[in-house]
Amino acid sequence: MDPALQERWIRQPPNEWRLEQGMDPVRLGLRNQSGLNIRTHSPQIADTHSLQVREDAEVDDATFVVSEERQGWRGYVEWEDYPEKKPKARKRFSRFRFPPPPEFQLLPVPATNPVLEGLRWKLWHKAIGGVLTGMPKKSWRTVLEEKHKDMLHLLQFPYNGEPPKGLLTREHITPNSLHFVRNHGGIPDIDAEAFDLRLDGLCSGSRRVEQIAEFAGEGDEMINAPWAEGAIGTAKWTGVSLKKVIKHCGGLKDGAKHIELYGADTYFKGGDCMNYVVSVPWSKVKSHEVLLAWEMNGKPLPRIHGFPLRAVVMGYIGARSVKWLYRIKAIETPSRAPVQSREYLYFQQQ
Repeated sequence: MDPALQERWIRQPPNEWRLEQGMDPVRLGLRNQSGLNIRTHSPQIADTHSLQVREDAEVDDATFVVSEERQGWRGYVEWEDYPEKKPKARKRFSRFRFPPPPEFQLLPVPATNPVLEGLRWKLWHKAIGGVLTGMPKKSWRTVLEEKHKDMLHLLQFPYNGEPPKGLLTREHITPNSLHFVRNHGGIPDIDAEAFDLRLDGLCSGSRRVEQIAEFAGEGDEMINAPWAEGAIGTAKWTGVSLKKVIKHCGGLKDGAKHIELYGADTYFKGGDCMNYVVSVPWSKVKSHEVLLAWEMNGKPLPRIHGFPLRAVVMGYIGARSVKWLYRIKAIETPSRAPVQSREYLYFQQQ
């Protein structure tokens, strides 16, 4: 590993994470911890772990190879357009034994940083093979390159992290390096010159928008304050209202009442592979409350926050603000994708 990055393998003081979460009495000031002992911690990456093959495992289908469909879109695998790949992926997973979920809800929280490694997700990526095998290692390198050295890494992969409160409250606008991250898969690496945005369900049929910045607003400033107690931040986003993009493309087809958003990351759920897909009501879009953003605090989106394009949905849970946005589809009912219908399920349209 690059020596400059190796220095970032630093764990917080043993009680830092528990103090941040209010799980331990505050015995030390969070703003001045210079007297505490800092210890290094280098968690393993996926390719150092071994997969356990089941005794009754069927012969693997060697013709099923997980590959990238588009040049310049590293780490992106299309699952939704090719549903025939999903049962093949499930069959491959069935060949292996995976460790159970960590029982951190019932046992003492580890005093490490990263707090949890995400071994199950790493092994899923290794089992599926192909271009996704190296995603845990590549994603962690992005974390080390783009996030502050004192971030609290709650889950190493897929990455979830937040800043210490003492750093979070220093400025009104949260610096990009300190903004919290809630990822559900690996971090795609998409070249800006190779990117385009696909729009389906419009009056004009399917459209691809290569230069999304051509449809920017008139200097509208939209600020989103994400959810959660430790996962909170304020950013200045630059982009264009999704309503304006849809209007430019001819509007919606009759009957369309919801807008489905597709993220380029691969999401594993219950043995299934999928892209990250959710939806928001058209009424939300019509109110100019869904932004397609390409800048964060005056700079191009960091890769870890969705470069080159992401959605920012005002006033909704962060799960609806899709990162690495590559497709938008107008539909009649709320998305039935598992992320929307099973995992982040609300009685209202959030």
